[in-house]
Amino acid sequence: MARRRRGLPVNGVLLLDKPRSVSSNHALQRARRLFQAQKAGHTGTLDPMATGLLPICFGEATKFSSHLLEADKVYRTRVELGTVTDTGDAEGEVVERREVPALGEAGLRETLTHFIGEIEQVPPMHSALKHQGRKLYELAREGKTVERAARRVTVYDARLLACEEAAFEMEVRVSKGTYIRTLAEDIGQALGCGGHISELRRLKTGPFESEGMLSLEALERLIEDAAQDSALLPVDVLVAHLPRRDMSAAGARCLRFGQAATGEAGDLPADSLTRLYHADAFLGLGVVTAAGDIAPRRLLSSAVAGSA
Repeated sequence: MARRRRGLPVNGVLLLDKPRSVSSNHALQRARRLFQAQKAGHTGTLDPMATGLLPICFGEATKFSSHLLEADKVYRTRVELGTVTDTGDAEGEVVERREVPALGEAGLRETLTHFIGEIEQVPPMHSALKHQGRKLYELAREGKTVERAARRVTVYDARLLACEEAAFEMEVRVSKGTYIRTLAEDIGQALGCGGHISELRRLKTGPFESEGMLSLEALERLIEDAAQDSALLPVDVLVAHLPRRDMSAAGARCLRFGQAATGEAGDLPADSLTRLYHADAFLGLGVVTAAGDIAPRRLLSSAVAGSA
């Protein structure tokens, strides 16, 4: 006998404003408990020190969360100069202090331009990357350091927001896999004094922006008013960047039986992913075959999508 999953069948995407000093998983579990949801997952970890946009996927939305892992992101951060920590942020132990040279806005802006474009980063030891099955931060807590291969990432923009004698604030737009702590440390090295971040806030990930975020406290108030559904975005927002195909009733039935929908690809190229609809209801994702059919790739459960 199949074991019944505990909780409610909640489906959708919540844009959570993660608070400081809370892990992404802890924030996820708090949101899940508030919704009493059967299933939930997030789309990219934020450090405990970081705040800001943490999209949380409930139920069927978890099937499509991987599309956000590839997304570009925007952060605002504050960099403290002259002090280097072992974690690259304010929560680490100070390992070096240096004198901060006289910095003007023009010099800082010029330095930032050297970090725009494709750059190489060595992932920090205090990260969730794994080495021989163990997370790097676990090894770091044991005082161990291992070799990490440099990775190519892209900094699309680095905009100076404020400049002080020994600190500055910037907003950066970066590709997936970019470590803002490492970027700040490298900028500090280029300035000759080192540095670490004391504040980090994610403002955007993929199509989602900070204007739509809700704090845990705001979410609690919505639930007290039985208005929690207003906090959820529909599942298909995760794949809105893909081309749309509206299926016939016969084609939708074929997909639900695991069969290709014959001749429904139209002018979509072979091997391309497409989001599928019938009667304006989202069905899931399909892939175009060489014959011009659409084969199912990842579909919503029929209970959610409805029947064609």
